[in-house]
Amino acid sequence: MIKLAILASGGGSNANQIIKHFQNHPFISVVLIVTNNPSAMVLNLATISRIPDIIITKDDIYKSDTFLQTLKEKEIDVIILAGFLWLIPSNLIEAYPDKILNIHPSLLPKYGGKGMYGHHVHDAVKTNGEQESGMTIHIVNKEYDDGNIIFQEKCSITESMSSEDIAKEVLKLEHKNYSKIIEQYISNVYKIIKF
Repeated sequence: MIKLAILASGGGSNANQIIKHFQNHPFISVVLIVTNNPSAMVLNLATISRIPDIIITKDDIYKSDTFLQTLKEKEIDVIILAGFLWLIPSNLIEAYPDKILNIHPSLLPKYGGKGMYGHHVHDAVKTNGEQESGMTIHIVNKEYDDGNIIFQEKCSITESMSSEDIAKEVLKLEHKNYSKIIEQYISNVYKIIKF
């Protein structure tokens, strides 16, 4: 069984889709929910889904190996970021090479980088009069939103659409694709043959 940890800072709608997708999966299981936000709605999701959760501090992730040790103790194979707003430190990237995935609500490399998350992305897309946006799934490296792109899907934007409208369209693409791409990626990396 390939064990996933989901890292999220907020509501966890992508986390919810991932948990549902892998609930009775033959070879992939979500075994840990991690947040840096004690009031994150994703903690409710963990409770409802009966998945263990932890709240981490900046000291846990940046100043010690505490968080990394926790992941190793839980035998985590792959880390999935689902709206996790902190930069992943070098020790985690080295411990999980090409095994940390992130989803971003734009067509990277456009509208990525520090400070570009959530509504900030969609506001910038709207302000710049873009005719399309979309979502990107990529491998995590030491920079924000900079790792190798695994998958992208686009949506059209009309002039009448607000930032909120764009956000809704992009979120539909995220929910449609993230779990499926995680499954494909893991199957390829671990050379799993499905019968």
